[in-house]
Amino acid sequence: MAKMLWQPPADVLDRTRIGAFVRWLAEHGRSFPEGDYQALWQWSVDHPGEFWQAIWDYFEVIAHEPPTAALADAHMPGAKWFPGARLNYAEHVLRMPGVADDEPMVLAWSQTREPVTLTAAQLREQVRRARAGLRRLGVGPGDRVAAYAPNIPETFVLMLATASLGAIFSSCAPEFGTRSVVDRWLQIEPKVLVAVDGYRYGDKPIDRDPEVAAIRQALPSLEHVVRIGYLDPSAGNWADLVAETDEPLEFAAVPFGQPLYVLYSSGTTGLPKPIVHGHGGILLEHLKMLALHHDLGPGDRFFWFTTTGWMMWNYLVSGPAVGAAVVLVDGNPAHPDLGWLWRVAEESGMTYFGTSAPFLLSCRKTGLVPKDFADLSRLRGVGSTGAPLPPEGFEWVYEAVSDKVLLASASGGTDVCTAFVGGVPLLPVRAGEIACRALGARVEAYAADGTPVVGELGELVITAPMPSMPVGFWGDEDGSRYADAYFGTYPGVWRHGDWITIDPTGACVITGRSDATLNRGGVRLGTSEFYSVVEGLDEVVDSVVVHLEDPEGGAGELLLFVVLAPGVALDDALKARIARELRTALSPRHVPDQAFQVDAVPRTLSGKKLEVPVKRILTGTPIESAAAKGALVNPESLRYFAEIRAKRVADGV
Repeated sequence: MAKMLWQPPADVLDRTRIGAFVRWLAEHGRSFPEGDYQALWQWSVDHPGEFWQAIWDYFEVIAHEPPTAALADAHMPGAKWFPGARLNYAEHVLRMPGVADDEPMVLAWSQTREPVTLTAAQLREQVRRARAGLRRLGVGPGDRVAAYAPNIPETFVLMLATASLGAIFSSCAPEFGTRSVVDRWLQIEPKVLVAVDGYRYGDKPIDRDPEVAAIRQALPSLEHVVRIGYLDPSAGNWADLVAETDEPLEFAAVPFGQPLYVLYSSGTTGLPKPIVHGHGGILLEHLKMLALHHDLGPGDRFFWFTTTGWMMWNYLVSGPAVGAAVVLVDGNPAHPDLGWLWRVAEESGMTYFGTSAPFLLSCRKTGLVPKDFADLSRLRGVGSTGAPLPPEGFEWVYEAVSDKVLLASASGGTDVCTAFVGGVPLLPVRAGEIACRALGARVEAYAADGTPVVGELGELVITAPMPSMPVGFWGDEDGSRYADAYFGTYPGVWRHGDWITIDPTGACVITGRSDATLNRGGVRLGTSEFYSVVEGLDEVVDSVVVHLEDPEGGAGELLLFVVLAPGVALDDALKARIARELRTALSPRHVPDQAFQVDAVPRTLSGKKLEVPVKRILTGTPIESAAAKGALVNPESLRYFAEIRAKRVADGV
């Protein structure tokens, strides 16, 4: 069994929000053995209608019209949640339960301007004014409002104002290039664009005026453009949008499935999928996760390092719905050094620090010890997502950050705008393991024949509906594209595209994307443990590995590509060391047939490395067909693999 790093305190049920929820359930006739998370989870997935009704009731969801049922139809796709209900997501975020008007609820740090703080009253006032401003621009229910803006208070205010009207929000981070933005927003035809003039990344100013002009030109649906003077405070007309007004703050009562915002897949091999999320599903899912799994409530300060182009931003800004203030950070996380975010944690009084696995591993690799230079005594939780966190990442957090925090490695996706596996205060933390499947998320592992397996590697599937599954894809009138994306492999069952191993205890390990599987001699190998070993070497900065199948049925080839530290070359000695480390730590099957040095590994705009386009290029697919360059942060990286492909062909490989 993996090394235990943290255990729930004896009084965990008395001091946590999930403990209060369990007591509330008992008072309402549903009792569970004390502290038995697995029993609670089993009930939540065996009786989803009961469970989600309990979430609705426990968090006192404001219904302008009550639902006629919780789950009227459980078939997937097309499950029918809370029919007849009318509500508004923004109303619940701005309710801010347990929070006084003068309490800080938005604390924003930036490398572009001085810190900004909004109290609860100021946040409501800003949304009231922005809502009136949008109405003056003709925005109403169903209209789309697009934000080309970073993780700053204005973006949050705009999203809530849009939602309050029953209009539909969509954001792209300003580092997205014109093509990436247009590929997304041409599909949804926004009426209003709100954009920054630029931003500062570290100490480098980035002008975005040319991109905004090009985006405006490419979107004929736009009727108005509002500019935020972020780089130049004297520029822009945001002040006009939030001008003084007598118009009250009201909330359109919309159906449970009314579109709230549109998120997008990475779009690496075609147009990004426009994933539509609804008011009710997002509200219930985020209430559950933030309060019961992250244990957030009044007095907490919740942070996740994210841009507005990643679903973690949408997740973060639901914090006030459970009474937690949010810490917004915009800038280069490594400027002036990797200690910046930890210093912000001290300055902001952060109680929950959310980030990515690569960031934690980078801190470890550089020998950073945040507790030595930042007061992290208020920190109760650390969250990690974006990639599997290996055991050494877990151990670093408990050694270098705090031995008292609940570390939750979590995985989910843009598709559900949440994590469906993660942590919970009732369960211990073990190195390299994800503690549990989230309440209400019936996650299973399927063998190749579509049968459930426990204790062995399988396809990650979800076999019961969740309310935050998409309302659909924008423009997919008959639902066929949506059905094909998730239900085409196993009818009626959501296939997510990851490999997962679920322990009999319910703990699990995700080992990479199933479409990037390394299949050696019939044995499936995940990529995450491979990267953990290779990138653990001081000489290796980044890496990507692919397996090329043999059409004749042979073992195929395992090819490794590494980005090395400055001044380091991939010589025979380093190749031998990599092979030795993989053989010792994993198995002889993990030793690559060939290793190559490249200048960069292709990554999406949200930082995920891309094995599949690399594999396609190496098997002869032209670069322009293998990946949509606008979806990559570094599209120039693809040419390295095309050059390697050309040399292999010339050499007769």
